[in-house]
Amino acid sequence: MRQATGELTVATRGQGLHEITREVADWLAAQGIGAGLLTLFCRHTSASLTINENAAPAVKRDLQRWIAGVAPESGAYEHDDEGPDDMPAHLRTALTDVSLSIPVIAGAMALGTWQGVYLFEHRTAPHRRRVAVQVMGE
Repeated sequence: MRQATGELTVATRGQGLHEITREVADWLAAQGIGAGLLTLFCRHTSASLTINENAAPAVKRDLQRWIAGVAPESGAYEHDDEGPDDMPAHLRTALTDVSLSIPVIAGAMALGTWQGVYLFEHRTAPHRRRVAVQVMGE
């Protein structure tokens, strides 16, 4: 059993889904592990991770509209230390995932045909987000 750990930095342009499939795949390929489990962990409370369709751009737009409707910036929140998008960003993170576990088969993520890995930025301003990566296997 071998393992490797690292960190990816994702520069976001503000709110939205930022596909990181290629960056994760490149990091994984460099580790030389053929079979195992890949774990990703977003080290922030106002951004998250998700696996979703990466073929139809409408999916991203619909998902972003839906989550904005569930946790709108116009809500009456007590916590607004960093502006009106602060608490909605925390709520949106709570509704999604900060960690993902992905099987590794033949040295690659075992994603489905239309699946991609995304960092979901919930703040309006650009950020540099850190994603911890770890793979364990053989």
